[in-house]
Amino acid sequence: MSFAGCNQPSIPILTIGIVMPAIDAYVTDVLLRDLVGHDRRPVSFLVYLWLAVEQQNRNSPVQISYQELAESIGVSKSSVQSAVSWLVRRRLLSASKQNATATPRYTVLSPWRDRARRAGRGG
Repeated sequence: MSFAGCNQPSIPILTIGIVMPAIDAYVTDVLLRDLVGHDRRPVSFLVYLWLAVEQQNRNSPVQISYQELAESIGVSKSSVQSAVSWLVRRRLLSASKQNATATPRYTVLSPWRDRARRAGRGG
């Protein structure tokens, strides 16, 4: 009786249903260089990217505290506050609150899409 090959390791193949988010090419081709290279604000890019993917997954604006956002990205709360402020100033993000102490609700903006739509309409 031959037991050749019985103790050979086998590699099980497991398929996991992971869906990769669709990221606009402009974000990686232009916005990355602009925020990280030119503006020297890498956390702003991370915040934008995280919120864009989260908004896409939820199919709605993202309501999250600075602390939760900081923990999700792995940076300090003050870095997130500064990044959000910068993104709002650059009109890449809008933030709203129901009252002064409420958790902010963020909507990721894509101004390059608006410009492309207007150009496509001839106006």
